[in-house]
Amino acid sequence: MNRKRMGQFSIVAIAACAMLVRVGMASAAINITTVSVGNPGNAADGNGYGAVDYKYNIGKYDVTASQYATFLNAVAKTDTNTLYNPFMVRTDYGSGITQNGSDGNYTYSVNAAFVNRPVNNVSYWSAARFSNWLENGQPNGVQGAGTTETGTYTLTTASIANNTVSRNAGSTWSLPSEDEWYKAAYYKGGNIFADYWLYATQSDTTPGRSLSDSSGNNANFYNGSGTYPIDSGHKSTVVGQFANSPGAYGTFDQNGNVFQWNESIINGGSRGVRGGSFDDSSSLMQSGARGDYDPTTEFGFIGFRVVSQIPEPTSMAVVALGVMVIGMRRRVVK
Repeated sequence: MNRKRMGQFSIVAIAACAMLVRVGMASAAINITTVSVGNPGNAADGNGYGAVDYKYNIGKYDVTASQYATFLNAVAKTDTNTLYNPFMVRTDYGSGITQNGSDGNYTYSVNAAFVNRPVNNVSYWSAARFSNWLENGQPNGVQGAGTTETGTYTLTTASIANNTVSRNAGSTWSLPSEDEWYKAAYYKGGNIFADYWLYATQSDTTPGRSLSDSSGNNANFYNGSGTYPIDSGHKSTVVGQFANSPGAYGTFDQNGNVFQWNESIINGGSRGVRGGSFDDSSSLMQSGARGDYDPTTEFGFIGFRVVSQIPEPTSMAVVALGVMVIGMRRRVVK
């Protein structure tokens, strides 16, 4: 291999290695457990949603209060973009996160009962900034370019006001598109010709609300009668509480607990939510239920989960070869 070609290949390898370092950094502070969603090229459901022509990973659980508090401690010592909502401190319609100290020195702590419950009272823009933070390697610093305002999403005053923000090409971490969310929740999987479930518990029958979940097909929602809330005064339940009620690809709580933001822009001014919540009936958990809110909305029954795009194994092999070539170049190029 001549020097010119070795130099070109090394540049590609260095870029790939930089990406790996960034991904490695992203898992250093918090770990987002994901599940793989395969069967690329599947057909859409009868309502037009769910077709995705690539493999991707989606959060196995909603982003938790503990994970979000880590984010706040990293970038919100001064909370320029109000990533913290004071209602988060509540132990009914909140997520048990307390803001301590004063502006410039804020710290954040989590009530022990809420460490593994979903964060809520989070706007679409705060969820997008969390995604940017993951994309940028979970840095510590002020809110701005390279931490919260650039990365997966380029957030500017104008793009936020006009609600025109979209996912940047090549991003690793993001909020789910509506199709990505829908497929992970309702697609039966197995092959590209499979059908869709009505509920994200691998069922066409209305789920129950049993915390023991011994028989499966359970979720945290409001049925208009019986015990409410179902978990000793806490509106939300611990993520993965319903261990026998996973979605087709192994996600939990895509039905009930909290609605989850998706990237869809609806009627120009809103962003999509799906999945139902602890405060709503089972009908809003169904695959046909499509909701939306102004992206600045922060309610106790809205949270989010993230998706990730991981390089294909063949790409990883190229990276490994590139690292080897860099080593060769050090030995032969004078």
